Amino acid sequence: MSTQTQPFLSDVQELRRRARENIGRGAVTDSYGLDAKQACDVLNAALATEIVCVLRYKRHYYMATGLNKDAVAAEFLQHAGEEQGHADSIAERITQLGGAPDFNPEGLATRSHSEYREGTSLTDMIREDLVAERVAIESYTEMIRFFGDRDVTSRRLMEEILAVEEEHANDMRDLLEKVKE
Repeated sequence: MSTQTQPFLSDVQELRRRARENIGRGAVTDSYGLDAKQACDVLNAALATEIVCVLRYKRHYYMATGLNKDAVAAEFLQHAGEEQGHADSIAERITQLGGAPDFNPEGLATRSHSEYREGTSLTDMIREDLVAERVAIESYTEMIRFFGDRDVTSRRLMEEILAVEEEHANDMRDLLEKVKE
């Protein structure tokens, strides 16, 4: 019984030559399947979405009132921290692609896919956060399809973030039911 090994698909010498030739491009190699600027634009929209979510969750954390305040506020604070982590990861990916993360507060709300809605009651706040999570889920699902096999790293990043956004949506739905009771 003979075991044949699959030959390496690329000429290693050619890989080394190209790596040295385009060293200034950092992580973006000739095999990168997208226009890096367009990918950064998509990621900057996700970055704006995450920043708006951080701001909304932080406001809700400080503005929570009522009998369920402590438990709900703790959830708001946890989500704010997780959304900040998402923003940091997205900003890092943008720089890996040779872009600049857009933290400019001017126009932040228009770059974001989710809205900054404050809510007047604890129920309103939870509802607004649930709506925002649902927007992020839809938006990030589209981004994942956009990146596909052409930018596996960005796709995987957005898949990881999407999984957390889905957890957040379930958390908000559960809180909404508890607060209604």
